Amino acid sequence: MAEEIRALSAQYAADPSSLVFLRLGEVLRAHGQTDSALKVVLQGLSRYPHLPEAHDLHARILVDQRDFAGAFDEWDMVLRLVPHHVGAHKGIGFLYYRAGEMDRALYHLRAAAELDPEDAGLHAAVERVAGGEEIWETPMPEAPTDQAPHRPAADRRVDNPFADLPGGSDGLLLADQNGLPLGGGSRTLEGEDVSEQAAAALASIAREAARAARLLAMGEWSHLSVECADVSACILNPTADSTLLAVIDAGTPGGQLAFVADRAAKSARAWLERQR
Repeated sequence: MAEEIRALSAQYAADPSSLVFLRLGEVLRAHGQTDSALKVVLQGLSRYPHLPEAHDLHARILVDQRDFAGAFDEWDMVLRLVPHHVGAHKGIGFLYYRAGEMDRALYHLRAAAELDPEDAGLHAAVERVAGGEEIWETPMPEAPTDQAPHRPAADRRVDNPFADLPGGSDGLLLADQNGLPLGGGSRTLEGEDVSEQAAAALASIAREAARAARLLAMGEWSHLSVECADVSACILNPTADSTLLAVIDAGTPGGQLAFVADRAAKSARAWLERQR
């Protein structure tokens, strides 16, 4: 555990904007170093204020420190960002249970159980609360981050903003101004789904781009292009309250990337209009 903390701390020090802060905070918390975990998660939230998993981690650290009011506020923020977050419903259910508000506790625990039907312990907790029995002797039930924390973005929308495009949503991610994914998705080269993290980053990038454009008196920004070793990316705003990420293999001509991004933006714009 100590070796993992050192390794993660080194990664975080090398790149403070990295999402490795989530894993580092989790490991520090598991190791009982709640003050250090709190410092790490607050630094991360200063960069990613709309990242649900950061607020969830913050809430669990605050519970460890017996700051139940602060934890409630953090989980409430998670549910404002992602209404289908299992960990937040579970955590708020625990807090209501602890406060003796059984009806509200049962509501949130049932919501969590519906979202995670394979969690037998959670379903047992629902039955016990419904029957007036005690359920937890420990401070709170864990909400491990290696499980899906909520329904994927596709479940929250009726259709796909990129359904009519050749190739579908491959390499495309649409996010709202709060950093929530609306359609498409984003994966690492190893295939890990990082749509939530990427959407949160997109919102921050869009705000910083707008701020930089204002400070430099450049007018409104239209798009950003990024070239990396393995991929090239384009970021643009289909509407005033949304941001689009288009990713394509490195070495692809810039004009082709711009064409793909512009076509996806038009599709996303039309889709967003249909949702209103």
